[in-house]
Amino acid sequence: MAGQMNLPEHIKGLDDAAVAASREKYGSNTSPAPDNNPLMQLLQEILNEPMLVLLIAVTAIYFVMGQLGEAYFMLVAIALVSGISVYQDSRSRKALEALEKINEPLSKVIRNGVLKSIPTSEIVTGDSMLVSEGNTINADGIIIHSNDFSVNESALTGEAYAVFKQADAADNKVYSGSVVVSGLAICEVQQVGAQTKIGQLGTAILNIKEEPTLLQLQIKQFVKWMAVAGAIVFLAVWLFNYIRSGSLTDSLLKGLTLAMSVLPEEIPVAFATFMALGSRRLMQMGIIVKKIRTVEALGSATIICSDKTGTITENKMSLPAVYRGADHTLYEAAHLPEDVITMAMWASEPVPFDPMEKTLHGLYEKMTASDKRPDYTIVHEYPLAGKPPMMTHIYENAAGQRIVAAKGAPEAILQVVHLPEAEKKQVAVQVSTLAEKGYRVLGVASAEFTGTAYPAVQQDFPFTFVGLLAFYDPPKANIGEVFSKFYQAGIKVKIITGDNAVTTCAIARQAGLQHADYAVNGDQLMQMDKAQMRQTLQSTNIFTRMFPEAKLAAIDALKADNEIVAMTGDGVNDGPALKAAHIGIAMGKKGTEIAKQAAALILVNDDLSGMVDAIAIGRKIYTNIKKAVQYIISIHIPIILTVSLPLFLGWIYPNIFTPVHVIFLEIIMGPTCSIVYENEPMEENTMLQPPRPITQTFLSFREMNISILQGLIITAGVLTAYQWSISQGYNEIYTRSMVFTTLVLANIFLTLVNRSFYYSFIHSMRNRNRLMAGVIIVTLLLLAAMLYIPPVADFFRITALRLAQLLVCTGIGGVSVLWFEVWKLWKRNMHFRKKERSNALAAAGAESI
Repeated sequence: MAGQMNLPEHIKGLDDAAVAASREKYGSNTSPAPDNNPLMQLLQEILNEPMLVLLIAVTAIYFVMGQLGEAYFMLVAIALVSGISVYQDSRSRKALEALEKINEPLSKVIRNGVLKSIPTSEIVTGDSMLVSEGNTINADGIIIHSNDFSVNESALTGEAYAVFKQADAADNKVYSGSVVVSGLAICEVQQVGAQTKIGQLGTAILNIKEEPTLLQLQIKQFVKWMAVAGAIVFLAVWLFNYIRSGSLTDSLLKGLTLAMSVLPEEIPVAFATFMALGSRRLMQMGIIVKKIRTVEALGSATIICSDKTGTITENKMSLPAVYRGADHTLYEAAHLPEDVITMAMWASEPVPFDPMEKTLHGLYEKMTASDKRPDYTIVHEYPLAGKPPMMTHIYENAAGQRIVAAKGAPEAILQVVHLPEAEKKQVAVQVSTLAEKGYRVLGVASAEFTGTAYPAVQQDFPFTFVGLLAFYDPPKANIGEVFSKFYQAGIKVKIITGDNAVTTCAIARQAGLQHADYAVNGDQLMQMDKAQMRQTLQSTNIFTRMFPEAKLAAIDALKADNEIVAMTGDGVNDGPALKAAHIGIAMGKKGTEIAKQAAALILVNDDLSGMVDAIAIGRKIYTNIKKAVQYIISIHIPIILTVSLPLFLGWIYPNIFTPVHVIFLEIIMGPTCSIVYENEPMEENTMLQPPRPITQTFLSFREMNISILQGLIITAGVLTAYQWSISQGYNEIYTRSMVFTTLVLANIFLTLVNRSFYYSFIHSMRNRNRLMAGVIIVTLLLLAAMLYIPPVADFFRITALRLAQLLVCTGIGGVSVLWFEVWKLWKRNMHFRKKERSNALAAAGAESI
C-alpha cells in the first residue's frame, strides 16, 4: 500500500506487550464520568414521577383508613408503574449507550511497525499517534515527526487561529481536543484520559446541559397546563366532598382519584422513548445520530444541500484522459503519459487519503521502472489554499536534487504558469471540453528552485505547465431514485461543491437533478446583498467553487429564509456549514473527524439514500408521538369527567370510580401510549406529504379540538351507559360494571381508530403491529378476569355482566369512537377531489401550451 511505505522507518511504535503494560500503569483513554450512585439516581427518578407520588399518598390513606386490600393493590400498582418506568428508561438508556459507543471516533497509531486504526479509548501512553489534516487529536503528546503541521487549539485556548508546530521547535506539544489544520505529524502520547489537559476540565464539561428543543418545550408546557388543571380540580373535589361528608381522609382520597385521572404523566415518558428508540433504529440502518434532538428536526427538512464528490458520485476516481502540455496532446487511458502522472504524484500527499491522490500513486507504481519515493523527503509544503485552490510540495534527495510539484484547479494553475495567451486559451478550451463530459479536471505544474528562501506564497514560484488530469467519478447508480424521493417528499435539493461549474452541471444532469443547466460560483454569491442571495439560493440548484465562507453564508441565508436545512459534507472546510445547518450530515467513510464532530448525523456508508430513510423515520416518529398524545388527551377526558360529573351534578352514585379503577386504566394507557404507538409502522403517505414547519405548534388548534371532541363523545357514551343502567334499575355495582366496561372497550376502539388520522382503521390493519394486538388481548383478558373471577370482581366492586349487557357496552363504546371513521372518510374524499381538480387544471394548462 502506497501510504504504508512512506512511514518513517525508525518509528515502530509499541508492541502488544508494551500496550498492555502501559494501559495497566496509566489507564485507558476515557473521559471522566459523573460519579453517580445508580440506585440513588433511580430512586430520585422514581420519586420525580408525579403519578408515583400520588400513588404513594393514596396507599398511605388506604392504610390509615384500614382498607388493607386496596392498600396492597396500590403497592402492586406502584411496583407496576415503577416497573414500566424502569423498563422504558432501560430501553432508552441502552439505545443511548449503543449510540455513544458507535459514535466513538477512531485514531491512527503505529504499533509493531504497522499503521492501524483503533477506537480512541484504546490509545495508551507511549503510543505513536499519527494525525493529519482534518483529524481531531485525541491524547496529549510530543511531536516526533511532522510535515507542514499546524493545529487549531481553540478548544483549550479560545484562539481560533492555526499554530504551526514541529518536532525540533520549542513548542512541540499537541493536546487532546485540538484539530489538525494542515499537514501530518506523528506524536508520542504522553497523557491519556483524565490526565490530559482537556480531561482536567472534564468535571466542568460534565455539568453542561443541552437546551431543550421547541418540541420538548411545547410538550413540557402542555403537561404543566394539565398539572395545573389537575391541581385546581383536585382541590375542588376535595373541598366538595369534605363539605358533604366531613371526612378528611375520604374526601382526600376522592380528590386524589381525580388528580390521578388528570395527570398525563405518559407524555414525557413517551417522548423520551420515541426519540431514543428512533435513534437506535436509525443506527441499525447505518445512520448514526450524534444528538437525539436531531430526530425531531428530520421530519421538517425542506432543503438538502449536498456535496458532489462521494455523495452524489461514487468517489472512485478513474483517469480516462490526460492532456500533456509538452505536445498539446490528449492521451486516452490506455496510453497515459508517464511524466504528467509522475509530477502529479509528487504534488500529492506522501500518505494519500484522497481518492484522486490514491489513483495517482497507484498509476505511478505501475508505470515506473524505479520507484523514487523512498529517496526523497518533503522539505517544504504549501497546503491546499487559494480561490480557486492549488497545493505545492517541495522534495529533496540526499544528493540535493529538488522536485517542486503543484496541482490544483485548472484556473489556479493557468494563473501561475508562464504560457503565451494563445496556449492558455487552447488549454482552457480543453478544460471546458473535458468538464462537459463530467470529468473533474486538475492542472499540474512544476518549477525549478534552489536555496531555502522559499516564497511566502506558492503562486510566486516560476511554474511551468505540465498538463491536465481528467478524472471521472460517475454518479451513484441509485442517486436518481434518491433525488426523486426527495422531490416527492417536497424537499428541494441543492448541490454545493468546490468543483467547477461545467463538470458539476454535467454530473448533476446525469444524476437527475432538477434545473441542472445553470450554476453560481462562490465568489458571485458572496458579492450579493442578503435579499439577492436569498433569491439566488431559492432559484438556483447548483453552487460551484464554494469555499468555507460561501458555504456558511449559503446555509445562513437559507435558514434566514425559514428553510430547514440539511447539509452533507466530509472535509475540513465543511465544518462551519455542517455545524450551522439544522441537520449536519457527515460521511462515515470519507468524512474527516472535523466534519464528523460538527455534524449531527453520520451516514456510515456514505449513501445519500440513508437520508431518505432518516427523514422518513423522523416523520414517522413525530406522527406517532402526536398519535400517542392525542390518544392520551382523548382517553383522559372521559376518565376525568366520569369521576367528577356525577359528583358535581348530584347523581345517585356520585363516586362511580375509586383509585383502583383509575390506576388500572392508567396502567393500560401507559404501554399503549409509549410502547404500542412507538412501534406503529409508517403510513403509506408519510413521504408524499410536504415537510411540516418546525415552528408549528406540536398540536394545532384543530388537532387539539379533534382530540377533545373524541374525548367528549366517549364521555357522552360512558355516561349514557351510566344513565341506561340506572333506568334499568341496576344498583351501584352493576352501574359501575357497565360504566367501567364501556370505558375500557372505548379505549380499545380508540387505540385502533387513532392508528391513522387519514386512513380507516380497517386499512391500518395492513400495517402489522404485534405489540398493539398483544396489549389489546391482555386488556380484554384482564377485563374478563375483573368481571368473571369473583374475588377479583369483589375487590374492584364490580360484577359479571350478561351477554346482552356486554353487547350494550360494546355498542356504546363502538359508536362513541367509530364516528371518527366517517370524519376520516370525508377527509379522504376532500383530498381526492382536490387532487382531481389539480390534475384537471394541470391538464388544461398543458393543452393550452
